[in-house]
Amino acid sequence: MTLTPLEEIGDPLYFIAGNAAESGFPVPPNPHGQSLRTWVRSLGGMQKEAVVVSAATGTAWRFACDEGAHLGGHNKAPNPLTYLSAGMIASYTAEITALAEQRQIELRNLEVVLENLYFREGDFRKGTMSSSALPPELNVSCEADCDDQTLNELLYQAVAASPLNGLARGEHPSLFNLVHNGKEITPAQVASLDAEPFPDPGDNFPNLKPADGSPAVPDFIKIFEEEGEAYEALIKARVPSPELDGDKLLLHMHSRCVYRPDGVKEIHKEQFGSDVPDWRYLSDEGEGFGGHGKAPDAASLISAGIGLCFMTQMGRYANMAKLPLTNYSIIQDTHFSLGGASGRTGEAGVAEAVETHVYLNTDADDEIAQQILAVAEKTCFLHAFCRNDLKPKVRVSKSSRAA
Repeated sequence: MTLTPLEEIGDPLYFIAGNAAESGFPVPPNPHGQSLRTWVRSLGGMQKEAVVVSAATGTAWRFACDEGAHLGGHNKAPNPLTYLSAGMIASYTAEITALAEQRQIELRNLEVVLENLYFREGDFRKGTMSSSALPPELNVSCEADCDDQTLNELLYQAVAASPLNGLARGEHPSLFNLVHNGKEITPAQVASLDAEPFPDPGDNFPNLKPADGSPAVPDFIKIFEEEGEAYEALIKARVPSPELDGDKLLLHMHSRCVYRPDGVKEIHKEQFGSDVPDWRYLSDEGEGFGGHGKAPDAASLISAGIGLCFMTQMGRYANMAKLPLTNYSIIQDTHFSLGGASGRTGEAGVAEAVETHVYLNTDADDEIAQQILAVAEKTCFLHAFCRNDLKPKVRVSKSSRAA
């Protein structure tokens, strides 16, 4: 039986890297308090690996990614949208609990449910497909020792305090550099990044080693078995998918987050309508930022999701259009503020446009490289999330009542 590239690498697929800087993965500048640099390389087919380094914590998380069989993948690791959903719900949950603590409001049996909705239309093979994101929908259930109006105000302010909200609100078209066969060319169909491209990252991933004495708990990312109380709770929290007009094809991600007794957030996620596994993530903020670094922080998961989704679209389009793409990778910077509640800034979350350095090797001319970049940006669900102005919808379930 032939092994996939991820299987050939072996375990572990997810870990804190103890030698990231020495291996060529340094921290980025940090203008707003929480910047992250993400490196992603293709391993072949739909499989990819990523390293995300946080300037706030100095931690480097190594992640793996795959797609389902419907996209030519093998389901050996979560897909990109799973990373984004896990990071988003972790961020909102962290801000809700931090703001409640600051206001001395006790929240009991907190459950946060998130619906991420995307759609695409057009023909991928012809290069006419485009992707879009719909506003995320958040449903919060808890018991609280305050009245309903106070609780509602807390939830809306906590969502606004999330650093991710800086990307969701307003329009943030992503910025790009393009290096084709070792030569920089100016992007012609997407917004250009006004900076020199970083040196080609090369093949530094095999040099990474898990950190000695890592605080990470075991199995912080794993397939979620469809049985037991947690699965029943995820199913119970389902809501109907919306109906879209015309030839729009909906992609619906459904996630649920609760706290474990050790304070780590436990996230369960399913994807409607696709033959992909359900996944369970653990998430924890870093030391000094409201957690103990036991699992990936929200911003690292979000940044990984954006970079991995863009990489999927480049590989998928090149494959479907039979373009001679032989090797591709990116270096991506995301710049967030600290959380308004968790970072005690008292402000709404802030983010800058995503900055991506793209490295393509092809047996074709520069026009093909420009085409791959343009179609990937247009079809990437998470770059669509950044460029669309999306106001999250927040609801409190009927079970939320003053004590």
